[in-house]
Amino acid sequence: MQVTTLCLGALVFGEATGYEINKMFEDGPFSHFLDASYGSIYPALTRLTDEGLVTCKAEQQERRPDKKIYSLTDKGRQSLREALHTPLAEDKFRSEFLFAVLFAHLLPRSRVVELVDQRLAAMKAKTEELATKDPGDTPGMDFARLYGHAVYSASVSFLENNRHLIEDIAVDDKPQEAPREVHTHV
Repeated sequence: MQVTTLCLGALVFGEATGYEINKMFEDGPFSHFLDASYGSIYPALTRLTDEGLVTCKAEQQERRPDKKIYSLTDKGRQSLREALHTPLAEDKFRSEFLFAVLFAHLLPRSRVVELVDQRLAAMKAKTEELATKDPGDTPGMDFARLYGHAVYSASVSFLENNRHLIEDIAVDDKPQEAPREVHTHV
């Protein structure tokens, strides 16, 4: 999905600065499923402003540059609706954990256990985080939260029930004997 569409979506919830939009992707309602960086958000907002899809007003700040506050226009709301009707890209799942466990057969058992324990803790934390409804959530946001909760809960269950599959193939933790030096007399 294009960053311009993501910015339009963020502005549906009310006017915001580029910083506030970025926070929505870092630790807000969009953080669980989409990425957008400062480096992509600000050019997208400029383009949206130029196209009349958002408005921008400057708010003076003491000893700082003016704060730019963006608002969605009717034309922008219509553009978002149209963008949401285009075919969606396939979901991509990126995981350093899964990459690491591809090589469980090369790792010491203690490291594999550590990786699984860390992943379980992270999944349980996400499950707890998504268990509570925010009073300001829209029905769509609540559905996405519940969906995320189900995915993380399933991950916890899978890891707890199947960790042995990768732990059992890991390398034994026993230290290997150092090869003995061979002395030859010439």
